[in-house]
Amino acid sequence: MNLKLGVLLMAYGTPRSLAEVEAYYTHIRHGRKPTPELLADLVRRYESIGGVSPLNAITQATVQGLQQKLNENALPARVYLGYKHTAPFIAETVERMVQEGIRETVALVLAPHYSALSVETYLAEVRRAALETPLRVHEIRSWHLHPGLIQLLAERVHAARQKLRHPERAPVIFSAHSLPARILQQGDPYPKQLRETGQAVAHRLGLERVTYAWQSAGRTADEWLGPDILVVLRQLAEEGCREVVVCPAGFVSDHLEVLYDIDIECRQLADSLGMRLVRTESLNDDPDFIRVLADLAEQKLRQPGREHE
Repeated sequence: MNLKLGVLLMAYGTPRSLAEVEAYYTHIRHGRKPTPELLADLVRRYESIGGVSPLNAITQATVQGLQQKLNENALPARVYLGYKHTAPFIAETVERMVQEGIRETVALVLAPHYSALSVETYLAEVRRAALETPLRVHEIRSWHLHPGLIQLLAERVHAARQKLRHPERAPVIFSAHSLPARILQQGDPYPKQLRETGQAVAHRLGLERVTYAWQSAGRTADEWLGPDILVVLRQLAEEGCREVVVCPAGFVSDHLEVLYDIDIECRQLADSLGMRLVRTESLNDDPDFIRVLADLAEQKLRQPGREHE
């Protein structure tokens, strides 16, 4: 049986200009417009990193890189992009895939760690959009321990530590986006998976001082996962720490939560505490990262007994 194959990469999305920030923020808030104060604060954050996030350009380059890698590997799958909060939206992309004759696809979120409140929401959107269509979907729920990912993170942590005067003394903070703390009562694997990623990197490098923190919590009445990374930085300073590495392992690309929340907000706090903070470089569209994504897709699409066009 001949199959027309696809790979659906999914990401959070980002406004492409300051003029799009309000619509983007409103979509995140399920149709409720932000207050003028909230909107002004978000616009200020984008302005502080140059007006727009590089996330869209990076994600587009990732799609192109993955398409090229799959072609090189003789897997004739077409790569598509769907965003959660900006166009092209996930449902729109699924509809396009069906119209273009795709009958089987991998659904892959550009986030290594699974949570019912994060990755699952993307996958659920794909399921809804693919319902009553001939599209068969292979879901990838998490890939936080993929050997290629661990190797890339280890290389970046090592490179960051080399910039320090006393790397053997410096703790490494592994961080990810905070989520509402109610996931803890639901047995959600998200916190455990972040620790597993950090432990795998620490084991590979022989790290002795490793800790975990959450960042970029939403501005809601909910309790969010902690400790917040700003709290952790203060605690380390009180313990006499003067150098620290931050590895935002929950994020694969440079965007607002990295370029502002860590590079500006965390670094300003570290400076005020007399502490030097070095962040690991993001994976972005690194060819080695593209190889990880290609491997994930191929594991799902290369099945015995299939004949590919």
